[in-house]
Amino acid sequence: MRTALKFLVHAALLLALPFPVVASDGPKGSLVIIGGNLRPDNDAVWQRIVQLAGGPGARIAVFASAAADPAPVAAAIVGYLNRYGADAFQIPLAVKLADRDFRQAADDPLLADAVRGAGGVFFSGGDQARITQALVRADGSRSAVLEAVWEVYRNGGVVAGNSAGAAVMSSTMFYAPKTVYATLRGGVTDGQEIAPGLGFIGDDVFVDQHFLVRGRFARMIPAMLKKGYKFGLGIDENTAMVVDRRRRVEIVGSKGALLVDLSHAITDPASAGFNVSNAVISYLDRGDLYDLASHTFTPSPAKAGGRLGPRPDLLAGPVFSPDILARNALVELMENLMNNRRSEAIGIATGGPGATPPELAFQFTLSKTRDSVGYASAAPQSYSILNLRLDIRPLELGGALRQP
Repeated sequence: MRTALKFLVHAALLLALPFPVVASDGPKGSLVIIGGNLRPDNDAVWQRIVQLAGGPGARIAVFASAAADPAPVAAAIVGYLNRYGADAFQIPLAVKLADRDFRQAADDPLLADAVRGAGGVFFSGGDQARITQALVRADGSRSAVLEAVWEVYRNGGVVAGNSAGAAVMSSTMFYAPKTVYATLRGGVTDGQEIAPGLGFIGDDVFVDQHFLVRGRFARMIPAMLKKGYKFGLGIDENTAMVVDRRRRVEIVGSKGALLVDLSHAITDPASAGFNVSNAVISYLDRGDLYDLASHTFTPSPAKAGGRLGPRPDLLAGPVFSPDILARNALVELMENLMNNRRSEAIGIATGGPGATPPELAFQFTLSKTRDSVGYASAAPQSYSILNLRLDIRPLELGGALRQP
């Protein structure tokens, strides 16, 4: 009786303890998400892919499924990877590949075994809809070859993707998108502008590419709001986000990436056009680290001692961009604001000079908050900028702009 009572008391105490939630084991591999236009001489990115696949001699399966002409695209990528020490090979699986049935190829056990035996996988650029069409069965399930790709990732290999190959990394991707301005005007619809991706990065982060060069940050936000994403990562051209098994993101290559945080963003449904308030954006430069699990930032070693603070020599004039969707205009506006005494900057988005009729624009307002901070390196000069507030509202052209 005493033993039974002691057992019941012990069991009750155990039930009362706050046991930690143990997460299931995630993939042990890494992702290399490239924003497009990866140059053959971008040593940092190519070498990292080979290193993560196992080093010199690593077997890397190359998919040119997104390409309009897959064979020469795959051959070029195989050549680049082999130049950096890999033993790469083409997987002949693509909607546009002549004389092959892509449905049969996607479930070919020999192709699946070849992928499974590799240390890495590389998806080329092109049209991301062709990737999912080739690798996902008509009923939405994974083909044998796609399941083999997941095995490579789960077991510690690397999955790399350039441009279209980057777009498929999240669980939702742009499928047949309109222009950025048209997306602001009309929003996105499942099965049209957006569709399911392959989801390697998880269900909580939206990924886009060619991001700052093409002003695509403005199309990401409507898509994120539509699907309920709180965080988005947009990577610029000739640059990669390397995501490790602990979900730490390192920026590698030429430029940087934009982090979009909608955790506390709100919209006004009574407004006549697209709007959002209290979004937060950050520009992550090459060498920077961002932890998706803890949402913490570590500047690159070159910027570790270069935190920007108030200075008497800061500019004081208005900070303004007449075309916030232009090439790199957003990052330039962010940098100009951090180097200015003003607390706000304004950018305008329109349909462009050829738009008819150009009756509606959008005003993008960037604001410094107490959480805003910048980091700078001297040589070469570069910036990392964290936690600028972003508000977007429709603007009738001809109306007075609110001055910063």
